[in-house]
Amino acid sequence: MKFLNNKLIRILLIAGALLLISGGLFAMLGPGSPTGDGEKKITLEIEPGTGVKKLTERLSEENLIRNPAYFRFLMRFTSSGQIKAGIYEINDGMSAGKIISIVTSGKVKLVNVTVPEGWNNRQIAAELVARGLAKTPEDFLKLTEDPIILKKYNIPARTTEGYLFPETYSVPVGYPLPAFQELMLKQFFRKLKEAEPPEGLSPDQLHEKVILASIVEREAVRREELALMAQVFINRLDKKMKLESCATIQYLFDKPHKKLYDRDLEQQSPYNTYIHRGLPPGPISSPGIPALKAAFHPTPTDTLFFVLKPDGSHHFSKTFKEHNQAKQEYLGGRRI
Repeated sequence: MKFLNNKLIRILLIAGALLLISGGLFAMLGPGSPTGDGEKKITLEIEPGTGVKKLTERLSEENLIRNPAYFRFLMRFTSSGQIKAGIYEINDGMSAGKIISIVTSGKVKLVNVTVPEGWNNRQIAAELVARGLAKTPEDFLKLTEDPIILKKYNIPARTTEGYLFPETYSVPVGYPLPAFQELMLKQFFRKLKEAEPPEGLSPDQLHEKVILASIVEREAVRREELALMAQVFINRLDKKMKLESCATIQYLFDKPHKKLYDRDLEQQSPYNTYIHRGLPPGPISSPGIPALKAAFHPTPTDTLFFVLKPDGSHHFSKTFKEHNQAKQEYLGGRRI
């Protein structure tokens, strides 16, 4: 009896081992197992109304599933969700079940668009082209001039310049451009409260502060100087002095110039603050929260001038004489 029990135990152990081995082989080579090691990747676009048959054919053509019939069986009898339209990233290291989970979950392929503080609309448009969300910069720039959008968000200007909030956005591949612009606009007004604006600002008053913040954003190198620089520009406005901001000149060029010369300061444009008094007609960049806060809450000072020093900070002066001395010291009298 003991001999039979030992023999039975050995048989059961061998059978169990065989089951484990066959199960492992089925998992690795069965009809629902991956077809590769994940090296092959495709962007799978599923249009609205795509059915199981069409999806299966596409995956089979790409050699991403082993058995079309088995895949259709899983889709119809084990999946609790419907195929969702979108763009997905699929690789051959995914099992049939994993692929089904992805295309029924709606977890589409995303693209990240990073808009740094201080970028203007032209730079944003170029980045959208680079990220595949726009075919040409003009496609996006036309949207920024849409009078319906400007009215919807109470922007008293010809474009949305300055109101497209700078940060990183993650959107599905193929995300509509109009929706992307509104995403940025909504984020601006959502985040604006962090800049602590005074209560009761009218759209025109807010616009003036956005213009000021956009200039300060481009002028300042060090964040700790933002509020001081904002007050310098306010002082010049109060005294009816020209702002003479190099940043407004740079805005006139598609690519910033390393140095500005006298001929650059003669550019005919309402944005040229070396020629025209007051604020330019619109913002010159997308300011971040620190620059907006500086425009709303500038640091009190009676200085009227500043000049860039080699270390990235600025020398602030109260008089034109002192300013000229600083220019000689730090710039040799040349423009920047």
